[in-house]
Amino acid sequence: MDFPNFKVQAFLKQHIVDTVNFYAPRCIDAETGGYINCFLDDGTICDKKTKHLVGQSRFIYIFSIAAMISDSSCYKQMAEWGLKFLQHHQRDPKNGGYYWVLKGLKVEDSSKQAYGHAFVLIAAATAYKAGISYAGGIIAEVYDILERHFWREQDGLYVDEISRDWQTVSSYRGQNANMHLCEAMLTAYEATGEARYLQRAYRIAYSVIFKLLPQSGYLIWEHYDEDWKIDWNYNKGNTKDEFRPYGYIFGHSIEWSKLLQRLEKHLYEPWMFPHAKMLFDQAVRKGIDYKNGGIFYSMAPAGEIIDSDKVYWVIAEAIGASALFAAKTDDPTYWEFYDQIFAYSWEFLIDQKRGGWYQMLNRNNQKYSNIKSSPPKTDYHPVTNCVTALRAFYDSDGVNKQA
Repeated sequence: MDFPNFKVQAFLKQHIVDTVNFYAPRCIDAETGGYINCFLDDGTICDKKTKHLVGQSRFIYIFSIAAMISDSSCYKQMAEWGLKFLQHHQRDPKNGGYYWVLKGLKVEDSSKQAYGHAFVLIAAATAYKAGISYAGGIIAEVYDILERHFWREQDGLYVDEISRDWQTVSSYRGQNANMHLCEAMLTAYEATGEARYLQRAYRIAYSVIFKLLPQSGYLIWEHYDEDWKIDWNYNKGNTKDEFRPYGYIFGHSIEWSKLLQRLEKHLYEPWMFPHAKMLFDQAVRKGIDYKNGGIFYSMAPAGEIIDSDKVYWVIAEAIGASALFAAKTDDPTYWEFYDQIFAYSWEFLIDQKRGGWYQMLNRNNQKYSNIKSSPPKTDYHPVTNCVTALRAFYDSDGVNKQA
């Protein structure tokens, strides 16, 4: 197979647009507002009613990115379409915050989830950067909600789940929501320049690296009790839970390696890069499939692979993280890995004819179904990691930093 040059600016931008165009404009729900979030490989709708907070927010993100890298005004309009839906329908007018899941315009799951609010913040901050000025107010509002209800100063971390009226806090604690909240705070800081967002991102990262990681060793564990002690049995056997999967999830350690490098650019401390490198190197060493390519999904505490599937977002995160390592170190090992993992994606995960990424493959790189995108997948991960590669390789004027 002939492969493109995955480092070229024009390729990365075109791949973002091609990915976004699988969804646009077919995802626009002209009847109830917001976005349709379930499509088969050929673009056929497979669920018109589910409006997941994460999926709706991720669409706003990818359309805002497309607006910034293309000349078309339609993407900005599509981002605004989603912002309006969030504010008018997914936002709780009585208690504040955002509902987790709607069916059409009816609330199906009214819980308030830190993970979902992280993506509202990412969506608003990226829309603000794309020139949607009123999104700035949403950034501030979501930050205040997170501070008032989810943040625990004594822990330096956020709780995961609270009831609709904010009265009942789940005893579950997880790293996944906090990881995306670190990402969200970095995005808010980069959009606004307000130091409070950067400080929050720092506190989360510091707590994860120095409070959580020492409990599990060289990779980050997912699940904790109310005192932030590891719960080795939570969801045991369920590696396919969308937000709380069991095991060492290689993609999350890789994702943290990316976030630590992103944080380091704004607030350098000497522990950041060594921890980023350790997380990435260990996840790749333990998780890579040397026979068939790609990265396995999950490993048990004892070290055996318990989920050998190749999940699209894990591979996409490896692209972004390796781009940062390659650009920073100029180590040929990272450059080679970047090319190899992108080539794997190009051959097995990317639909080169119709756009978009396939969701999941088995160990032998075969699809399980013809559902390309189910809620909350919007190919957020492929888009954001191509953006990461662009920023790693090129400056704001489009000049190659490695030239």
